[in-house]
Amino acid sequence: MSKGALDGIKVVEIAGIGPGPCAGMMLADMGAEVTVIDRLVSDPETAAAFAKYTIFNRGKKSVALNLKDPDAVDALLKLIDTADVLIEGFRPGVMERLGLGPEVCCERNPKLVYGRMTGWGQTGPLSHAAGHDPNYIALTGALWAGGSHEHRPTAPLTLIGDLGGGTMMLVFGVLSAIIHAQKTGEGQVVDAAITDGAAYISTLLWGMHNSGQMTDVPGSGWADFGSPWHDTYLCSDGEYVTVCALEPQFYALLIDGLNLNDDPLFANQWDKEQWQVGKEKFRSIFAAKTRQEWCEEFEGTDVCFAPVLNFSEALEHPHNVARETFFTRDGIAQPSPAPKLSATPGAAGTVPTPGTHTAEVLEALDLDSETLKKLVG
Repeated sequence: MSKGALDGIKVVEIAGIGPGPCAGMMLADMGAEVTVIDRLVSDPETAAAFAKYTIFNRGKKSVALNLKDPDAVDALLKLIDTADVLIEGFRPGVMERLGLGPEVCCERNPKLVYGRMTGWGQTGPLSHAAGHDPNYIALTGALWAGGSHEHRPTAPLTLIGDLGGGTMMLVFGVLSAIIHAQKTGEGQVVDAAITDGAAYISTLLWGMHNSGQMTDVPGSGWADFGSPWHDTYLCSDGEYVTVCALEPQFYALLIDGLNLNDDPLFANQWDKEQWQVGKEKFRSIFAAKTRQEWCEEFEGTDVCFAPVLNFSEALEHPHNVARETFFTRDGIAQPSPAPKLSATPGAAGTVPTPGTHTAEVLEALDLDSETLKKLVG
């Protein structure tokens, strides 16, 4: 089996929730050696029982340390000395108070890429406030774009903010900084804020807004579900399907497939005066058949169609099966590494129980015997 594209890259990840651990998983999937610093476990049996559900930790080594202990901090600093990347997701100032801020770490290891993952960023009037995914994307306009005149703005939990604006931007920043460090020997701090990232990945939507395809009035454009040919429809069996026939040739195929070629409502795809009435007709048509019947008619064609599947159904869909989009290990279904690289494909490792690799990792740091005995336990 070939080594991953990031083979040789060493990452230290301070355990957290959401975007940071996902970034660590992605780096591990692509071959990086990721060591996650977990909290000490008070109930090892319970921790072991739940570890397999912590998919974000797959492929990582786990070291359990009490970072309020100066000896543990010193050991961690020695580990960071050997790393290419550090990832942390605390509020601004926490790592500094632990003695692990970028000034300390980067002085010891000038090539270090210090990845910081927060909701609001390291600076700004909201930087120290608590928040979660919906709050961050609401501030950037990204949540607004998920609404229409018929329903309140919503978005899938964590996908746009935590993982899209957070994880993906952190990984992008870390990899960019790694390349720079390899060229110059100079590390740097990566300040990845979910608000910044959510705005950044909304660039296409901003283009639509600036060109008038979307306005500040919900549902006034095609992209925010104003048109009949871009929406989700309820079928007779209570399931849903989606259509998004944006291009004229695809719109023509959809209208033909729905037997609406002679209906003047659909003669002009961009006649907004007809959109609301057209949407009602679409609802009536799609409600007349089951989701499976619509799949048999449209799936795999160019009408830009797909069924809305739940997680269990997604695992079994032939396209996902063919591409091995998901896999199951120890009874736990999870997404496979992506994207697919031809020469150095990613590989998902196993999930460790917190503290599994404490002795292995610390013994390689040349600690004195008493400190090692204390920290390993």
